[in-house]
Amino acid sequence: MNIVYASNDSYVRHLGTSMCSLFDANRGCPRIAVYVLSLGLSADNQNRLEEIAARYGRELVFVEMGDLKDRIGFQADTGGYDISIMSRLFMGEMLPDCVKRVLYLDCDTVVVRSLKGLWHTDLEGKVMGAVMEPTIYEAVKASVGLGREQPYFNSGVLLVDLGQWRERQVQSRLLDFWRDKGGKLFASDQDVLNGVLKGEIKALDPQYNFFTNYRYFSYGDLVRHSASYGEVGEDRFVKAKKHPAIIHYMGDERPWIRGNLNHYRRAYDNYLAQTPWAGTPKERGKEIYMAVYHGLDYATVLWPEIRWLISRKLGMRMVEARAARMRKER
Repeated sequence: MNIVYASNDSYVRHLGTSMCSLFDANRGCPRIAVYVLSLGLSADNQNRLEEIAARYGRELVFVEMGDLKDRIGFQADTGGYDISIMSRLFMGEMLPDCVKRVLYLDCDTVVVRSLKGLWHTDLEGKVMGAVMEPTIYEAVKASVGLGREQPYFNSGVLLVDLGQWRERQVQSRLLDFWRDKGGKLFASDQDVLNGVLKGEIKALDPQYNFFTNYRYFSYGDLVRHSASYGEVGEDRFVKAKKHPAIIHYMGDERPWIRGNLNHYRRAYDNYLAQTPWAGTPKERGKEIYMAVYHGLDYATVLWPEIRWLISRKLGMRMVEARAARMRKER
């Protein structure tokens, strides 16, 4: 398997945790090569990551991205996200030509089961495979040219046919699309991928990118808000809740924040303890917010419309504020 991560020093302990979990859950895989798209990772942090790879006898390659702003070539607004997330757009250019298929993983993922089935998934001629995100706002979909009934995909786990990616000149198409949008989109790289690759993405099983807050949503409620999610099937959704292969700590209830009650937090804590960053204190200052957020999780089970209402209000406020700023700057 060829695995790709992107990170700087701020996210490196999460990268180390994810990488450790990947190696541990896939001990039976004959070969795993990890490519880290680095935005200035320090020598010390690179040595720590190499220590993890050496423990499992795995190959680790650092690919320095340099100044990503220069590489993008225009003014880009990532909306508060670290610019390192844009590195994945350059996979085809930065990785060796001999690498024809890759599995990209966000640093805030933990692998808890074998990925053999995922790695060998037939993409059926599509450029990549990804897991649907049915809770995205309709206004966001509309901003990238997607209709209400069309699927929208999360970019935290991507199975990419890098040969097709290069042949179809995906990188230049992505950058052109983003430039045409003024370099500003709600979910940055994720919106760009969805806007450009409509019809070129195969839907993957949700177990391979299970968003932790989806534990509290019912399948029927998700389908009501995004009909395309009906393609998943309730059995697969329920199985993903109980037995995810890749846990994605999306949302605010992150396991590295003090006071979080994330149902899946122990997987992260377990693997962090097996890295050179073991014992890193959890981030303080959000204990009350974590308690309120977890209460909202349980409100989602009993009264899902409350979650939708609050999320829509806060999320759309961000969308509208960003749209207003874009109009003003133009």
